[in-house]
Formats: sequence, C-alpha cells, structure tokens
Amino acid sequence: MPLLAGLMERFASQRPFEGLTIAACLHVTAETAMLVRLLQAGGAAVRLAASNPLSTQDDIAAALAVRYGIAVFARAGVDRRGYYRHIELALGERPGGADLIIDDGGDLVNTLHTTAAAVLPGVRGGCESTTTGVIRLRRMAAEGALAFPVIAANDTPAKRLVEGMCGTGQSVIDGLLRATNMLLAGKTVVVAGFGASGRGVAERARGFGAQVIVTEIDPVRALDASLQGFRVLPMAQAAPLGEVFITATGSRDVIGAEHLAVMRDGAILANAGHFDVEIDVRALAGLAAEVHRDVRPHVDAYDLGDGRTVLLLAEGRVVNLVAAEGHPPEVMDLAFGLEALALAWLAGTVSPANTGGKLQVGVHEVPADLDAEAARLVLATMGVSVDTLTAAQQAYRESWRIGS
Repeated sequence: MPLLAGLMERFASQRPFEGLTIAACLHVTAETAMLVRLLQAGGAAVRLAASNPLSTQDDIAAALAVRYGIAVFARAGVDRRGYYRHIELALGERPGGADLIIDDGGDLVNTLHTTAAAVLPGVRGGCESTTTGVIRLRRMAAEGALAFPVIAANDTPAKRLVEGMCGTGQSVIDGLLRATNMLLAGKTVVVAGFGASGRGVAERARGFGAQVIVTEIDPVRALDASLQGFRVLPMAQAAPLGEVFITATGSRDVIGAEHLAVMRDGAILANAGHFDVEIDVRALAGLAAEVHRDVRPHVDAYDLGDGRTVLLLAEGRVVNLVAAEGHPPEVMDLAFGLEALALAWLAGTVSPANTGGKLQVGVHEVPADLDAEAARLVLATMGVSVDTLTAAQQAYRESWRIGS
C-alpha cells in the first residue's frame, strides 16, 4: 500500500489529528490496520470497532491492540448484541469519547444518535465509506436528525472507479468462485443494481463467459446497462431465468419470497451490498423444509420441500469479505488514502461542538482537488505520468471571451 506509506511520512510530520480521538467502525482487516496506523501517526488516538463480525480478522485485531496500542473492540463471529456493544465501546461512554468518526455502512452514526447519544455533543464530524451509509446519512440530514457534518468519501470519481468497479467487481467474483468452485462460462448471472459496484460485477461476470441480466430501478442506469449490451429485466422476470444472483443495490428485499418461489433448482444467491438485507434470508428460511449448513465453507443449502434447493452464500452478508479476502490492497490503498486526506481536511475545517467551523451540519462531497491529489499520488506509485495544461490552455479554459 504505497500511497498510505507515503502519507505516513506526511502525517507524522504535520500531525493533523494531534490531540483528537477518532472512533472508527470498519472491516478489521490488514488493509484497515494500515489506515489505523496512518491516523495514529497523524496524532490521533484511535478506537476501532468492526463493521461486520464475519469479516473481522482476530489476528489483526490482536496485533493492533498489542503492538500498536490501539483500542480495538472486535471479535470474529460475535452476535448482534455484542456487535453493537463493541460500537458503543469504540465511541466511549461520555462526552469527549470521540472528536471525529469513520463509518462503514452507517451503524456507528446510527448508534451515536441513539444508544450512545451522550457522546454526540463532542463529535465534530466524520467520513462515510459506503454507498449504503451515504444513503442513510442523506435521509438523516433531510429529516434534520444528523448532528454534525459528514464527508461522503464514497462518492468520488476515483473511489467509484477503483473500489466500486474494479475492487468489488473482482473480489465478488473471487468470493463466488472460492465458495462454489463453479464454472461461470455459460451460466446466467443476474446482477441486481448497476451502480459502480454492480457494473463491475456484471462486467467481470461477462468476462468469464456468463450471460448477464441486470435489474435496476433507475432508468438512466438501466439505459446504461442496456447500451453496454446487458439484458435488463425486472427481478420478477429474471428470477426464473438466473442460475446465479448477486445483489449490489444498498436496498433491502431485492430478492424476496416471490422471487425465491420461482427460482430454478440449484440457484445460487450472493450479496455484494453492505448489509444482509438485500436477500430476504428470513423469507428463505420460512420457505425451507430443511437447511443444511456449510455444505461447503460459507455455503448453506435450503431445501424448499418441492424438490428444489437454493444455495445461500455467506449467510447473505458481503460475499467478497466473508468467502474471500475483500478488495485487494491496491484498491484499499486508494480508498483509505482518499479517506485519510478527507478526514485531515475535515479536522481543519470543524471546531469543537461545531461552533464557528467552515462546514455546516449535513452531508458533504470530498473536495475535487483531494480526489485528484489521491489519484495523482497513486499514479506516481505506478510510475505513470500525465500531461499538464500550458498557460495558454489554462487561459482558454478559464475565459469565455475566446471564440472558436
């Protein structure tokens, strides 16, 4: 992760988080450990909880705690009650427990505004890493419920390209193949959602020789998918046709009981969205006459009592992190580097109790120059150079008085 390694030197010198406590709710992996160490080098006291119990790597959690003195509250496979308790512990239990936050999916922000509200007055701002989390934050802001400014770190062109299309596209297919050892060539794969992640999954599945159907609710994205050569259908029509289903929408019940009822025998269900609600697992359990756990690692077989069996991967959680290793380090290098730059910028724009700061309460985009800086830094690590504008070209771009 050369970008984070380079930023480590800058942050150690500039100390943008001197005296601040950062509460983070992230996948506890080796890549996340690099981000946490970067924040620590920048002067922060970091308190880390897991954003998904099934992706937590206990050896990484232990190393962060023992070797680097990070307060880590995470354990692989912890139940739902323990999961939320870990988030509360990462936030602390009194005002001043966290100055800045980093969230991955919105559970930390939700906890801050509900069961850990005592900590809320001291929080200056934060960053959100996922599409799902940003959707929830925008709803909170629209209702006037959000209490501090948050940077939508997920919503930049560089991050969507590298993490969404490239990272998710590759790692989801990796998780699918590790879990099933199936041949994708010739299979009918249904991809729900054609955002950056869904597009990446659809393109990689097609690259393996699959026939790909896309489902969408957004007419512009549906048009995009159609013009890219994908077949676009409603899920009700795609359900009887698909052999593999991959959800990537950020919504819930994308695959429901009515779809499960018409799927073919042996259909495989996988989720690439953040939470385990895109596939209605409760409806699937209700339809099942018998459930066989771990017929392969991370594969559960649901016998539906009518001769059909449906296979659910990773319990409906993010398949790339449960059945595989998530995004490659090169992907997270850009994603976390951008997030660290955004958080450092945020630390300089907000003040205690949000009084007199430059940012208003709400959801904010990452400044375009930070996105470009992260992309330039990554290109430099790849040995790639780009052109720069001449003075005449810059003047031409900035003036409307110059005709054609």
